[in-house]
Parts: sequence; C-alpha cells; structure tokens
Amino acid sequence: MSKPKLLIIVLFQNLGEEYPYYARSPAPPLAGALVAGLTPPIVDVELLHEMVRPINYDTDADFIALSFMDYCAPHAFEVARRFHERSKIVIAGGKYASTFPDAVIPHFDVTVVGEAEQVWPQVVEDLVNGRHQKVYHAPFAPSLDNIPPPRYDLVESVFPVVMVTETSRGCIHRCSFCQLTVENKPYRVRPVKDVIRDLTAIKTLPYPKRKLAMLMDNNFGGDIEHAKQVLREIAKLKMWAIGIQFSFDCLHDKEYVDLLVKANCGMAFIGLESLNEPSLAAIHKRHNHVDEYQQLFRMLRQRRILTFTGMMLAIDEDTPRYYENLPDNLARVSPSSILMSIAIPIPGTPLHKRVVAENRLTDTNLANYDGDHLVFRPKSVTDQDVFRAYKRINRLFFSIPSILRRWWRFVTAYSGEENPAVQVAKTILISIFFFSLNYFERDHANRRVYANASLTEDKGEVGATPKRR
Repeated sequence: MSKPKLLIIVLFQNLGEEYPYYARSPAPPLAGALVAGLTPPIVDVELLHEMVRPINYDTDADFIALSFMDYCAPHAFEVARRFHERSKIVIAGGKYASTFPDAVIPHFDVTVVGEAEQVWPQVVEDLVNGRHQKVYHAPFAPSLDNIPPPRYDLVESVFPVVMVTETSRGCIHRCSFCQLTVENKPYRVRPVKDVIRDLTAIKTLPYPKRKLAMLMDNNFGGDIEHAKQVLREIAKLKMWAIGIQFSFDCLHDKEYVDLLVKANCGMAFIGLESLNEPSLAAIHKRHNHVDEYQQLFRMLRQRRILTFTGMMLAIDEDTPRYYENLPDNLARVSPSSILMSIAIPIPGTPLHKRVVAENRLTDTNLANYDGDHLVFRPKSVTDQDVFRAYKRINRLFFSIPSILRRWWRFVTAYSGEENPAVQVAKTILISIFFFSLNYFERDHANRRVYANASLTEDKGEVGATPKRR
C-alpha cells in the first residue's frame, strides 16, 4: 500500500503567476529542505521552490505545505484556495504565519506557529491519521540541538549550491527594519557537531555539489567564539567554497577573518545598507561605520572573499545630495556586488510602527513589501528621487566597464601564497560567482523594479507605489 504524499512548496511569486519570475539564485532558502528533513517517513515527500519552477496544481500529493514570508502572503492565500478546489489539505508555515497567525488561519486547514522542529513530526502524524488540529503552536525560542539534516536530495539540481544549513538563529543587533525585531527571540547557536553532520550528509549528491555550501545564519558572527569553532571544523572538510552572512563588526576580529580564509569562505553577505552615517543611525545600524568600509572591503579582496552587500534606499535620513554622490562613493568602497532594495516597513517592526504613527504609509498590499516597491513616503526625498537613484546606481554600478573593473580589482588583490594551480582554480570558481551575482542583480532590476515601476521621468510622473505589469 503506497504512502500518502506531502508536497512542500517554498513560495516566491509575490505578484502572482501571470508574469512569473524565476530567480538566478545560487542557492535555495533553507526552510523547505529543513522541513523535509524533519518529516517522518510515514509520507513520501516532494520539495518545490517556486523561485525556479512553477507550481503543479494537479499534483498527486495529499497534503500541501506552504512556507512563505510577509510579501508572499496574498499569493499564499490564492495558492491555498486553488489547492482547496482540488480537495487538498493545505498547511501554512514560515515567518508570516508565525508572526501574524490570525491573518493566516482562515485560509488554511492547518497553521504552524513558530519554529517547526518540535511540532512538525506530530503535525504529519496527525495529518496521516485524519486528526489534524487547526493550529499548532511551537515552543518559543526552543533549543537548536539535534535538528535533523536538511533533505538536500530533494533540492532542484538547477541550484549551483544545494547544501544550505545554519549554525545559529537570530541576531544580536536590532536594526529597525529587520523582521527579527517583530519577536524578541534570543540569539541561539547549534552544536558544532550537528552543523558538520549537515555538511557531510551528502552521499547522494554529485561530487562538485558536495564541495560548495551556504550558511544561512542571520548573523553568523553573533557569537564570535562559536563561529570560530564552526570555521575550524569546516576547514577540515576541504570545501571548495562556502558562503556566509555576518555583520561588519565581526571583521574587527583578526582570528575570525583568518579562519574564514582557512574554511575557504568565498563569499560574504554583509548588510552595508547605506553610505550615509545619519541613515545608518536612523535604522539603528550603529555597528556599521562608513569610514571603515573601504578598508574592510579591500581587506576581504586581499583574502579572496567576494562581498555581496545589501544596499537600501528611502531611509529617512537619505538626501538628494547623498543620492547624487552615491554611485561614486560605491565605486570608491568597491563591494563585489550589491543587493539593491527600497526600504520595507515590514509589519511589526519599529520602522513600520514609526511610519504608521507618522501617517506616511501609502500602500498596505503586502505583495508590494518586497524591496522592489516604495510603500511609504520618505522623509527627506521624493518618490521620484528614490527611483531615479535606483536606476542611476544600477546603470552605473552594473555597467560592463564597472563590473570588469571590480572583477580585475578583485582578482589582482589576492595576497596569499597558495600553490599557483590551486590559486588559479579558486580564482576561476569565485569569478564565476562574481559574474553570476552581478548579472543576477542587473537582470533583477530590469525585470522586477523597472517593469513594475511607473517611471516616466521625462514627464515627471513617478507614482508613490510602482504598479504591477
């Protein structure tokens, strides 16, 4: 007798499916593979990432589990409706379901509130036995011990990197725009042995994909000594390259940087956010210091670590003059690539509360809370200033000459003493990621921001909120 089937879908198409957009992301989000790893073997499991392939509504799965963030909530409700029309049982989980369950529960048969590890196996058993509850509440900030490894074998092969895991949850900083401020959970770390087990639970993967990994921590260096222990153990695995996310203040610890190199960290995602000190103070990101940026980026280039950095517009202290100088200042500090976004007042964050209190919110459609739309009135710049700056920065930063200059600066900065053959091989591998990141971000701006924005600048007509295609 065949088992029931569970289909786990990680949603991505916040603007629906009429104009689907498939991201050229190097790695999937962790949520889907992690939930699949938590699932008991009483069901067959399929995993689908909507960022790389469309939903099959005619699936033979009995249960549909949707994981989604705030901006995908409207789409999630529509997906659930369509599956309900086919008599499927639909389960909700993820950040939005956990922080705003009352908005989610009416649309789903089951809603999981909180971190799934301690409740998901029971949810699956109840589904199979026909006795599921409407809501399952996970413990608040549970221990991260003994979490099973993610199901990398279920991740689509189109992702260059399929091994994704985490060494910690939360962040020690309280940036006012960050979703982590909605619930004040403590920073927690996983046992080092469990992390290494995740990175070696890969026997069925092709050999090249066993040698690349992404650590999806919100801030890998939040507990710097724990991070160092993890890096020492990863170094023993002889990975080709790993990607890590951490905050700038970690780079003041020389041993931490040395261990990044020994562990073959090839890419670091760092929240740059702004090159304007008052703007950083406005979003409570005081651990960033603009006068250090150039030196720190140079240091990472010398250690052959790509820097993929978040860059935010429409912060309250931004000014037209800051926008005018921003392309030149970005060229001066020279991150390898930038993830450009417009500030998002995510519901529940201090930024959202301030914008609402000051009556500056102009759009309540969560589908537009994705960083590609402007949903509030900035304090010191106009909507037109924001979108013009966005277009100008992307046009200049991602021009072919600019990309080539940054690449040459990167490949010629290395100051190590490796075997020449190893050095060439690593340079080629990291260069592939360099060009992929830059192409992806340039393409994203063209397809998602400009196509959705009402930007007829010649007529001076820039709406408060970009429109859908």
